[in-house]
Amino acid sequence: MQTHELKDPTRRRALLTGGGLAALAAVPGASWADGVRTDPPAKTTAAGGKALPEYAAWKNADAMIVHSANTIELRRQDFGHSTITPSDRLYVRNNLNPPSTDIVKDPDAWTLEISGVAKPAKLTVADLKRLGLTAVTMVLQCSGNGRAWFPHKPSGTQWTVGAAGCVVFAGVPVKDVIKACGGKAGDMKYMTSTGGEVLPEGLDPKTLMVERSVPLAAMEDAILAWEMNGEPLSLAHGGPLRMIVPGYMGVNNVKYIKHLALTAEQSPAKIQQSSYRFSAVGEKGTPDHPSIWEMPVNSWITSPFEPAKPISAGRVQITGVGLGGFHALKGVEVSIDGGKTWQAAQDFGPDMGRYAWRTFVLGLDLKPGKYQIATRATNTNGDTQPKERQENNRGYNNNSWLDHSIELEVV
Repeated sequence: MQTHELKDPTRRRALLTGGGLAALAAVPGASWADGVRTDPPAKTTAAGGKALPEYAAWKNADAMIVHSANTIELRRQDFGHSTITPSDRLYVRNNLNPPSTDIVKDPDAWTLEISGVAKPAKLTVADLKRLGLTAVTMVLQCSGNGRAWFPHKPSGTQWTVGAAGCVVFAGVPVKDVIKACGGKAGDMKYMTSTGGEVLPEGLDPKTLMVERSVPLAAMEDAILAWEMNGEPLSLAHGGPLRMIVPGYMGVNNVKYIKHLALTAEQSPAKIQQSSYRFSAVGEKGTPDHPSIWEMPVNSWITSPFEPAKPISAGRVQITGVGLGGFHALKGVEVSIDGGKTWQAAQDFGPDMGRYAWRTFVLGLDLKPGKYQIATRATNTNGDTQPKERQENNRGYNNNSWLDHSIELEVV
C-alpha cells in the first residue's frame, strides 16, 4: 500500500526587504502569514522525532504527524470510525504563532470589539454568553489539505488528508450579536474577523495580521464559539473565542478573534488580498483571483490503511469519510479498479447536519492481488468529486479522487 506522508520543505520567501525583514528576524520564533511564512521548526523528542509544541502537548502524539510547531496533521489510519474527531486528534494549523496561554486562563474576560454596526460595542465572552447559544457539527479543514499531491510542490505544509476533522462548536450566533448591536450600519457586504495574535513591531500589520472577510450571507450560520466537543476552546484551536463559519475553509474560521466588523470592502490584509487566492501555477494571487471561501465536496478512505502492510484475502470493510463541503453530502461511491467501475457505499453513524461529514462503509470479498481503491462523493447541489485536481499556485482545495485513492495489496 502506498502512502504520501511527505515532509514540509518550509521554504522561506523573502518578500519583505530592508529594515522590515530585519525587524521580523529579530523576533524570536516569529512566523509570517501564509505565502510569506516560515513556520517555527518543531523541537526534537528523545527518540529523534518531532515533538508536539507545548501549547498542543495534550494531543495524541502517536496519532499525529508534526510538520512544524504550527502545523500538526492526523495520520490517515487514525481517523477512527466515529463521526466526531476527538479533540486530541484534530489537526492544528496556525498562520502565526499562537498568543500566550494566559489568554485562556480566564476565557470569560476575553474582549471582542464589534464595529460596522449601528451600536459599536466591546463585549466580553461573558457578555456574549448572555446573548444566545447554539451549536454546529461541521468539518474543519485546512485550505491546503491534499497539497502534497501537487506535482509543482507548492510551498507550505505538505498535508495529505489529515488537516481535517469533524467537530462540534458551541457559542452564540453571530446574527444574534449583530442584532443586539442594532444591526449593520449601511451597505455592508462582508463579515470581517481579526485574530488576536501578537504582531512584531516595525512592520506593516497588513502583511502579517490574520484578518479574513467572507460574504455577509455567511453570517446566517456563523457563530462565535467558546467551546469545542463539549470542552472550553483550547489555545491550539483558537480559544478563548473563535469565529466559526460552517462550510468555509479553515482559514476563514479566525482564531483568537478580537475584532468583528461588518465592512463594505474585503480586508486589506495580505492574507485576504493575495495569500489565499486561487491562481494559476506560477502566478501570484491578487484580488482578481477567487478567494478561498467555500469548501468543495470531498472524500477519502481511512481504512484499511497501514502503509506497506498487505491485508488478508476475504471479507474487507472499506471505510472512510465523505463531506459535501458547502452543501450536504448526498452519497459516496467506491471503486476498487481505479475508477473503471463504482459501487455505492453505505452511510453509517448519525447524520449530524449539512456541514458535518458522514462515515461510510462498503463490505467486499477481495481475492489476492493489488487494488486501486478510490472514493467519489456527491453533494446535494449535484457537485461530484473530479478525477483530477484543479492545478493552482498554492495547492489549495484538492478534492481529486485520484489523488486521494490508495493502492491496496491483498494476500
